[in-house]
Amino acid sequence: MTRRISVAAIVLMLVALLAAPLFGTGTVEETPATSSDSDLFRTPNDPRLFEPGKLTVATGEPVFPPWMLNDDPAGGEGFENGIVYALAEELGFDREDVVWIRVTFDQGIAPGPKAYDFNIQQFSVTEPRKEFVDFSMVYYQPDKAVVALPGSDIENASSLADLSGARWGATIGTTDLDYIETRITSDDVAVYDDQVGTFQALVAGQIDATVISLPTALFATAVQVPEARIAAILPPDENDLGHGLVFEKDNPIVEWINDGLEAIIARGVIEDLTSEYLVGDDTIPVIAQ
Repeated sequence: MTRRISVAAIVLMLVALLAAPLFGTGTVEETPATSSDSDLFRTPNDPRLFEPGKLTVATGEPVFPPWMLNDDPAGGEGFENGIVYALAEELGFDREDVVWIRVTFDQGIAPGPKAYDFNIQQFSVTEPRKEFVDFSMVYYQPDKAVVALPGSDIENASSLADLSGARWGATIGTTDLDYIETRITSDDVAVYDDQVGTFQALVAGQIDATVISLPTALFATAVQVPEARIAAILPPDENDLGHGLVFEKDNPIVEWINDGLEAIIARGVIEDLTSEYLVGDDTIPVIAQ
């Protein structure tokens, strides 16, 4: 006599066979619980870091005084690397755990993955840039200054209108270039790949003037281009919110880094570094409008 087994019965038997190891006598070993990676958040071994155990920081190639001295970020002498080492200590990193890498200014604010935790390179926080990268809180707001050769027509300028007829040049990708194009002149502005190229064009007489941050201008006219002088300090740039650290878009450590920055600002670290490296000159004329 042939026995018929229904499809439903076969299904029930298969389910029972498959379930048996799971609900059996306990011969299957359980995976031991492990501590969550989140336990390491906000520590030097934070798994969200580019290289846990290290604070990987990008900056320019080369770097310039007074932001960093001797083209040596690891030397710790200068305003920006002084900030980084104070921040690293605040976050729990040893000095030797700070790793420096070099990238261009344009690479720093370009969209896409970053092979570091953040970049410090006098980056101005602007709304358009926020579309492609994340910024820390603003840690410093420098004035902008006009640098020109003595005898220039703009040497005694007292208004933005007095500046409009000059031949201007600036470094590509900077808020300095944006300022010239939106606040000073509608004429074409010569654009150079880096600060050195801009200064060389000025000394060669290819341009009459450029705009750079006042701390950079003070050093440049004292050391790099002593032929030039600071003609004026410009009105504030409403589109330049100040300097911030630059992160890959949606980097989850931004809040942690901001807490560290707030702590060193509260302790007066950045104020002290400003006094040491970014000394001003109250004899420079100021253009109000």
